[in-house]
Amino acid sequence: MADFDAAKDKVSGKVKETAGKVTGDESTEAKGKTEQMVGEAKEKLSDAKDKIAEKFNDVVDKAKGKKED
Repeated sequence: MADFDAAKDKVSGKVKETAGKVTGDESTEAKGKTEQMVGEAKEKLSDAKDKIAEKFNDVVDKAKGKKED
């Protein structure tokens, strides 16, 4: 779900940024850029969470392997 939210923010932000550029509305353009950055941050956070979960699972698997020996 976080990946969808991140993609949605990035696309929506790009649309707002472009609309702001076309209409000359600096506020809308800035809001669009900000929304894109929020989407990128969500994406990076999701990636980091996945990596942490993967490392945790590796440690748990190794610990289980030692107990079975």
